[in-house]
Amino acid sequence: MNQDYDSTGTSDLDLAQFDDDFAEAPVEEREFEDIPDGKYQVNVEKVELTRAQSSGNPMLKWTLKILGPRFAGRLLWRNSVMASKENLKWLKTDLHTCGLDVEKLSDLPARLGDLLDVKLEVTKRTKGESENIYFNRRIVVEDLAPEDDSLAPF
Repeated sequence: MNQDYDSTGTSDLDLAQFDDDFAEAPVEEREFEDIPDGKYQVNVEKVELTRAQSSGNPMLKWTLKILGPRFAGRLLWRNSVMASKENLKWLKTDLHTCGLDVEKLSDLPARLGDLLDVKLEVTKRTKGESENIYFNRRIVVEDLAPEDDSLAPF
């Protein structure tokens, strides 16, 4: 049994009521082309503190949605593992890039909501089997007042 299943408080869910509909549901075959290496504008959709499966080290897991135009709606993931001083330096830089400066890492859990809906320019790079996402800069969308066209010549 998956330990995450019990820790989320969902072990008392009775899914048997869905068995017949699930058995009859067709499987839709989907083939997505890989998202190529390059720069993308993304929105931070989700951030969660969890543990890395392989090492058990604390990790901040980022879910990033591509804004487009190419690959709009597709997701990228970045995992910020907290295992060394170097990892913490990268995490602190990523948080700063997102506009979140915390004095202590222990303040982060209470501030995760401040990272949601942040727009970023990221770079995706693949080396061998591993993909890396690098945060380049925050994109600030200015709220511009609608142009006054009452003085337009026609």
